[in-house]
Amino acid sequence: MTVTDTAKATTPLGDPSHALGARIHVLREAMGLSLRDLGERSGVSAPMLSQVERRETSPTLAVAAKIAAGLELTLSQLLRLDEGEHVAVSRTGERRTLERGGHRFEELTPPLPGQRADVSLHTLDAGATTGGPDDPPMHEPGSRETAVVVSGTLVLVVDGTRHELSEGDSVTFDADLPHHFENEGEELTRFLAVIAAGLRRG
Repeated sequence: MTVTDTAKATTPLGDPSHALGARIHVLREAMGLSLRDLGERSGVSAPMLSQVERRETSPTLAVAAKIAAGLELTLSQLLRLDEGEHVAVSRTGERRTLERGGHRFEELTPPLPGQRADVSLHTLDAGATTGGPDDPPMHEPGSRETAVVVSGTLVLVVDGTRHELSEGDSVTFDADLPHHFENEGEELTRFLAVIAAGLRRG
């Protein structure tokens, strides 16, 4: 344990922070980080992080802030202080929608603090595409995407390789590679896309 970990210049979080250990563990695992990785990113020692995750100790606010930074969150996001509710309903007709060249999509996931995954519903007209073969990747390094075909047929082109999908099929791929979707059929195609940020590391 380092001097930083044991600094007494801040206020302990107290008993409610016991749930924080499990949250830190889940977030760290989702980012594909080891205790040592998070320690290097946050400046908090791996043994201290292990104790926090196992709920053997409560971190001070200063230590919690460093852990939050290592997880690419603010302290408020880590502690969920800026989340008024734990359930967010996204209503039809109230969601953000975009349309371009026969491609329409709705953001099904509301913008929440610290959110690292997004779900969207896409509709492709016959002959339409989500983008061009030369379009740059739109997602951050390490992102993964899963697409599920709700209706119609779909072609996924990833890094120049084609993958043909039918209704009910799903596919998962590295979303930081050049990719786009095509509807080569004669009917509308609808598919769901789930993008998880920064899961693939190393």
